Amino acid sequence: MAKYFVHERAICESEHVGAGTRIWAFAHILPGAKIGADCNICDSVFIENDVILGDEVTIKCGVQLWDGLRLGNRVFVGPNATFTNDRFPRSKEYPEAYAVTTIEDGASIGANATLLPGLRIGRKAMVGAGAVVTHDVPPYAIVKGNPAQITGYVNLPKRASTPANALNISDDNALSPAKSMLGVGGCFLTQLPRFKDMRGELTPVEFEKNLPFIPKRQFFVYGVPGGQVRGEHAHKKCRQFLFAIRGSLHVILDNGTTAVEVLLDAPNKGLYLAEGIWGIQYKFSADTILSVYASDSYDPGDYIRNYEDYLEYAKQTTSP
Repeated sequence: MAKYFVHERAICESEHVGAGTRIWAFAHILPGAKIGADCNICDSVFIENDVILGDEVTIKCGVQLWDGLRLGNRVFVGPNATFTNDRFPRSKEYPEAYAVTTIEDGASIGANATLLPGLRIGRKAMVGAGAVVTHDVPPYAIVKGNPAQITGYVNLPKRASTPANALNISDDNALSPAKSMLGVGGCFLTQLPRFKDMRGELTPVEFEKNLPFIPKRQFFVYGVPGGQVRGEHAHKKCRQFLFAIRGSLHVILDNGTTAVEVLLDAPNKGLYLAEGIWGIQYKFSADTILSVYASDSYDPGDYIRNYEDYLEYAKQTTSP
């Protein structure tokens, strides 16, 4: 006797179905599909042959999963979400191979969302209802709109949402830098000296006094189009110090187990980004100029650019 449930009005041709899975009325699963354990396949779902579902996946009504779909564990797909696997479809013309779309563990796809072929939706990412996703979505990101853009990150504590609640920056000249630890590695926010009078404002940076390292490199990030994301990598050795010369941006700091989001919105508010921390910059205002001091010269081998690789690196470097 099968260890999974198939409604009498469903068609399940696959023998690769995990224990505890429930397949409801008018669903149709082709022979090659692989369905994990404890999944819930709702009414009127169609699943093609070259489809793999992990465990505890929920597929709501009216969804079609085409060849090339790979869903991790605990993925949620809302009603009438649409997946595609061919960028240039023609009737009676078939590609040699269909594009592979990967939805990583814990991600959620909202109702009526549309995903272009060949994308990767990162772990625990959230795709909003009705979004049209044209690019990969980073882990934990929340995307909305058409085309979908990142509007936030899931379950991140907000730190430094305003200058006042973060560092108590006032209009008085700050002669001694204040420091606010962020609880992620050794990262911290600091208040740089600021001098203000009727002629304007001035913020000096003394490398040996105000920075935790002597910079070997400086670069600027500016002209970032609306909705675009920078960073999305970690450094093995290089340390960085960031501040917004103009405008504002949000920065995500992630050590693999704890993450925090901070706002840089003043030239005298600096962020120390320690080595071994995954960093993301987003929500750039149109006029943002981000200045970055780096402790080391550019070295491509110092970068970790894949988040899954980073998690493994973080686990190894923090293990006893």
